Amino acid sequence: MEVFVTFLAQIGPGFGEVIGRGVGAILLYAVLGVLLVLLGFYAVDITTPGKLNRLVRDGLPNAVVVTAAGMVSMAFIIVVAIYTSTGGLLEGLLSSLIFGLVGIVAQVGGVRLLEWVTGIDIGAVLAADSIRPQAFVVSAAHLALGLVVAVAIL
Repeated sequence: MEVFVTFLAQIGPGFGEVIGRGVGAILLYAVLGVLLVLLGFYAVDITTPGKLNRLVRDGLPNAVVVTAAGMVSMAFIIVVAIYTSTGGLLEGLLSSLIFGLVGIVAQVGGVRLLEWVTGIDIGAVLAADSIRPQAFVVSAAHLALGLVVAVAIL
């Protein structure tokens, strides 16, 4: 017990305040990140034929693969937006939100454009009961565009 008390005595007077602010910032950025990922999911869902959450819930493999790639790519964008945020907490949250929203729009638009250019019928691919090669092309497009947008934020 004496060692523990000695250890605590070495902690500076402002330590608790720093930890409190840090934990608060983590929680706020986490909430923002979750909201942006959900918004990204719904952006993909709205621009894709069929109800994506139902297709995923039903275990349709192409829907699962494409959705997973979309969520990972959204995370790339959001993580870099948070990482590059500057200024105070409010400015950081606001810049993360703005860059995250612009990134989601750019990614979803780019993937839909790729599907159009390649002639992929994404609705049929997502609804298929077996793996289709086109799902990997769309998934790769999600990941590639997510990385491009994330690096553009830097």
